[in-house]
Amino acid sequence: HLEDKIEFVLGDSENLPFEANSFDAITVAFGIRNFENLEQGLSEIKRVLKPNGIFVILETSVPSKAPYKQGYAFYTKNILPLIGKLFSKDKSAYGYLSESASVFPHGENLNNILRKIGFIDVKHFPQTFGVATIYSASK
Repeated sequence: HLEDKIEFVLGDSENLPFEANSFDAITVAFGIRNFENLEQGLSEIKRVLKPNGIFVILETSVPSKAPYKQGYAFYTKNILPLIGKLFSKDKSAYGYLSESASVFPHGENLNNILRKIGFIDVKHFPQTFGVATIYSASK
C-alpha cells in the first residue's frame, strides 16, 4: 500500500508545515494556478527545497501559435462549457478552468516569476501544442 511508503500531509501551500531545506524534489501538477498568492506559494516551495533541489510544474497554458490558439479559444469558450453542462454537477468548474488558464502567467512570464523568487536554471517545455506546459527550476 502506498500509505506505507508515503506520508500524506494536508497543508496550506503558502505556509508549508515543513522545515527549510527538507526536499530534494517537489512537483506540482495543475495546482499553482490555484494558489491564492502565487509568489508566496512559490517562495514557500523554494524555502523547503534543498540546495540544488529541483522543482517541476505541470500547468495549463494557452497556445500562442495559429491555428492552435484559435482552436483552443473556440474549444474553451464553446465546447468545454457544453461538456460541463452534460457531465458535471458543478457547471461552473469548466468555466473556471478556461478563465483561470487564460489569465494565469505562462511560458516566459511564469519563468520570470520563478527567477524573481530566486530559482535558477528555469526552463519551460510546452506540451500538446501549448495547452499545458512543463516548467523546471532549481534552488
